[in-house]
Amino acid sequence: MERICKIKAADSAFAEMARQKWDGVAKPLGSFGILEDMLCRIAAVQRTDSPDISKRAVVVMCADNGVVAEGVTQTDSSVTAVCAKAIAEGSSNINALADIYGAEVAAVDIGIASDIDCVKLLNRKIAYGSDNIASGPAMTAEQAEASLKVGMDIVRDMAEKGIDIIVTGEMGIGNTTPTAALSSVILGLPAEKVTGRGAGLSAEGLALKISAVKRAVEINSPDKDAPMELLAKLGSYEIGGMMGLFLGGAVYGVTVIIDGVISSVSAVLAAMIAPDCRDYMLAGHVSAEPAGRMLLERLGLRAVIDGNLRLGEGTGGILLLPLLDGAAALYYRSHRFDDVGIERYVNLQ
Repeated sequence: MERICKIKAADSAFAEMARQKWDGVAKPLGSFGILEDMLCRIAAVQRTDSPDISKRAVVVMCADNGVVAEGVTQTDSSVTAVCAKAIAEGSSNINALADIYGAEVAAVDIGIASDIDCVKLLNRKIAYGSDNIASGPAMTAEQAEASLKVGMDIVRDMAEKGIDIIVTGEMGIGNTTPTAALSSVILGLPAEKVTGRGAGLSAEGLALKISAVKRAVEINSPDKDAPMELLAKLGSYEIGGMMGLFLGGAVYGVTVIIDGVISSVSAVLAAMIAPDCRDYMLAGHVSAEPAGRMLLERLGLRAVIDGNLRLGEGTGGILLLPLLDGAAALYYRSHRFDDVGIERYVNLQ
């Protein structure tokens, strides 16, 4: 955890320089909205007023969740291994999007319940799935810390390759249940307010899921202000791995995009450990899961995509990349007031 102590805020001076460049583009001030803000945030991370997002990657953390034993999912845990292998081999949903948006994809086995014969799957397995949070802690404190290290090490390795921006993703049957349990505690809301249908549950299945979330919170009784305790008692290896990605982004100067609700709760936990790491995050989209919007509000972040998405794998987060490419096209290529002789707009507010 020594690296986390080195996290500092991104350099706002470069964000201001980028804002001044935006104001020189021949258009009404701030008229490209949140996308202008996002490019300024990237400038602050990269410490330049000429930010580059051409080298991009998606990291998909894959693991199993013991709480599946409570009947909280439509499919069993074997699906995690099948999907993780497909992602590693390039045939899943995220790969189709990454191909057209120019991103490499890394699938990481951080806690799948079986061994998978796939050389392209990064083996960083901490355990064969987390334990059932409805009957006790998800993992030990040592395992929780190990999951953060996995994510941080991956960001380090990608930064050394020149990756500018990382999209977070996950694959793990049952992982919306620990997400709901964490959200309930973090947001101070009852299980009914933060628990959704995940990949698709009947009314009966949703009732089982809410019951499991309530029992998990009651049995584990975590300290709501202790992020590592929350992870160990109510979390999952995917969540810990993504926490490491967000913290690693702040350590190694890489912008990290939040995907859906599972990624969002990971981002909140990371920010509880090191508040300055929020400077290195961008909100990809607003998840369809009940806690999604509230978690982004907790981070003070806004997304430009609000499309009822809930696919996972980083598929919502990656959709931000072409929008950022569009913003960069305006920033670098559009005509400027000084070039065309148009009088600049002024801020009248």
